[in-house]
Amino acid sequence: MADAASRLKGLIEQLLAAPLPIRIRAWDGSEAGPPGAPALVVRNRRALRRLLWKPGELGLARAWVSGDLGIDGDLYTALGLLSGLIWERGEDARTLAQALRDPEFRAAARGLFALAGPLPPPAPPREEVRRARGHLHTRRADRRAVSHHYDVGNDFYALVLGPSMVYSCAYWESPDSTLELAQRDKLELVSRKLALKPGERLLDVGCGWGSMAVHAAREHGVRVVGITLSQEQAAYARKRVADEGLTDRVEIRVQDYRDVDDGPYDAISSIGMAEHVGTQQYLRYAQELHSLLKPGGRLLNHQIARRPLRDESAYDIDEFIDAYVFPDGELAPIGTTVTQLERAGFEVRDVESLREHYALTLRRWVANLEAQWVRAKGLTSPGRARVWRLYMAASALAFERNRIGVNQVLAVRTPESGDAGVPLRARTWN
Repeated sequence: MADAASRLKGLIEQLLAAPLPIRIRAWDGSEAGPPGAPALVVRNRRALRRLLWKPGELGLARAWVSGDLGIDGDLYTALGLLSGLIWERGEDARTLAQALRDPEFRAAARGLFALAGPLPPPAPPREEVRRARGHLHTRRADRRAVSHHYDVGNDFYALVLGPSMVYSCAYWESPDSTLELAQRDKLELVSRKLALKPGERLLDVGCGWGSMAVHAAREHGVRVVGITLSQEQAAYARKRVADEGLTDRVEIRVQDYRDVDDGPYDAISSIGMAEHVGTQQYLRYAQELHSLLKPGGRLLNHQIARRPLRDESAYDIDEFIDAYVFPDGELAPIGTTVTQLERAGFEVRDVESLREHYALTLRRWVANLEAQWVRAKGLTSPGRARVWRLYMAASALAFERNRIGVNQVLAVRTPESGDAGVPLRARTWN
């Protein structure tokens, strides 16, 4: 009988109808596949049962998070080789139902079931979101989703993000810059686009650990209200504000954006928050922010975007991201975001893509995590650390390959006079 790795390789290639570009290392110590390539390490038969009982990305995620599946070699190289089989097959890839009509596919599946053993499907890893019944993006559902992602532990995030504690795309003047400088430059870029002036009021929606609020108050003299749904973020941000001596200028609230009622504000920043809003709530989100701005006030919306589909009704939320990273998060094409902002009454004055900047940022976060791997596992859990490593590395490749992007949209609540207060040339090109 062939060794486990050779059997696995042959069966997987039958299922995928394509050659496997990486090596397989099985639980019996056998290996098969291209020499010198990274190895997909199948540590036990339980990994196969996870994949067979939940085919596709979620089964792979469960095997990875539980530690039943791993990579030996460079993670980026391995993900790059596998991406064409897993993430980049396109809208024309055949569905599981279509594949099951293929006799060769069914035969390969039976072979994998025989190799996996007759035991029942393993329970999902404890890091997986436990779904509650009810509608998406209610206040309660959003609090639960935000807590799952952000209440992992401030010490863990400090390890990954570094001293800036900014959890969004940095702005790199040079790839050789430091992460801390690039994040400071991003906060300053947002401040300049909002044209912040001393004494003005800024609302920072999704304020995170308070980085934008502190920067705007300290460097530009504005009064800031920062809102978050995360108790841990709020506690950290309040201490940071106090340590900076800015309690007279910065207020941090645990509050839903739908409950803010103390406008008008001169400016609003929303940095990496709108991805949590949801398609059905997005117009309301835009309308709420529009109503909170004074005439002539500016919004800077910093948001990840996906590529548009030929049939937008076919969009599905990424299973791994939804189950382990951002529950209920939804990405929209940049055109959809701009349209919704305009429908809410905004005049969109500038759109800047920072796609490559996010790839650089994510690679630095992964490097921080890998450099302190043992401590990271101790601060959260081994499974959670594996989630973040896979999510950030895969996301870096997705930005590099233009599968997703990130954009800063500057929008104005332009008054009836038509004077938006924006320079004739807001920025220049080299």
